[in-house]
Amino acid sequence: MSGFGFFPNDGFFNAGTAGGPGTPMLQPVVMRDAARAFLATHSDLPVGQDDARKAKEAIDIANTWIESFTQFPATVSNSDVAWTRRDWIDQSVNGWQKLVEPLAEGMVDALGKVLKEMGPEVEEATGGIPGTEAGFLPVMRSFMGQLIATQLGQSIGTLSISLTGSQDAAIPLFEKSGAHLIPQNIATWGEGLEIPEQEIAIYMALREVAAQRLFAHTPWLAGYIRELIQSFGSGITVDIEAIQRQAESAMSSGELDINNPESITLAINQGMFQPEQSPAQSAALAKLETTFALIEGWIDHITQLSASDRLPSLAALQESYRRARIESAPTQQLFAMLLGLHISPRLTRECSQFWSEIYSISGGAKGNIESGIEVRDHRWEDSALLPTALELHDPAAFLASTTVPDDLSGLI
Repeated sequence: MSGFGFFPNDGFFNAGTAGGPGTPMLQPVVMRDAARAFLATHSDLPVGQDDARKAKEAIDIANTWIESFTQFPATVSNSDVAWTRRDWIDQSVNGWQKLVEPLAEGMVDALGKVLKEMGPEVEEATGGIPGTEAGFLPVMRSFMGQLIATQLGQSIGTLSISLTGSQDAAIPLFEKSGAHLIPQNIATWGEGLEIPEQEIAIYMALREVAAQRLFAHTPWLAGYIRELIQSFGSGITVDIEAIQRQAESAMSSGELDINNPESITLAINQGMFQPEQSPAQSAALAKLETTFALIEGWIDHITQLSASDRLPSLAALQESYRRARIESAPTQQLFAMLLGLHISPRLTRECSQFWSEIYSISGGAKGNIESGIEVRDHRWEDSALLPTALELHDPAAFLASTTVPDDLSGLI
């Protein structure tokens, strides 16, 4: 702790070393360095001219195909359509920082409440100096910020070696939403599939462009997701007595060795000391899970609609993509670690089917494609227009309950 301003001989904390009010708890530079350090243990191939040409060709084709199946227009075309793994890290860290900061603040606030309750004990442990716990709070905030930022950075590094495009995490991370492919990861993903390289690139470009158009049209979405994470974070509590009971029980049974750091880490990762969720936290997680699944499902639906009669290997590509996400879904693993949020592949499939049925019953199945597109995409105008998990199972009833009829005379 001496690096954070703790001087055992003086019995107090130098809070000035921890950063003043308003300082971001999660420092993007820490996250970026941790992500780059992880990436350094793997390869990061530069983007060649041929890579850039193929990426641009695939994205141009994807934009052309998608144009007829969504009312979300293409944004200004970006020139750097091909990214390296490091490019994605450098461009995404600020978005991750903003997304996760409310959760980190919630953790520190919960620990701060515990420290205030333990004021007399803290004073005794630090030499009997009054108010020591107040000096510890900014130090703890800095320490926790460093710890979480480092762990998050390592997770970002893990994501960088698997995502096929800048938007492949299916989360709005960028202030200026562009479409970018990561050629090295696409090549790795396609190994052994025996599917033409161009078809693989176009399929990934379709997913990238669909996500990019959605996020560019829904500037409220990133803030909405942060609000849900903040709602979860503000409900975090630390029950010291419960933790002590769990620890004593685990040590008695041999599950935990307090002198073995690996044993402690294993116990934490297995959820041994995870507090019970409040009703508000459970509601926030349910909304988050549904929102993420709706985004992923919409991307699946648009890709299917745009390529169904154009990509001969579409079925094989979809199956490979789904299998890869089930076996190793890095974004889902990240949110499972941070929030205990587990997004089931089943829910994503249900959301994809939901968007397909909304499109069909609104006119798409009868040849009135424009009507189907308009009604479906209008749902992204505001979070209040999106369905809950329960409403996914009856799209027709959901539409009827949330659509204002053209003729209101019967209501007068």
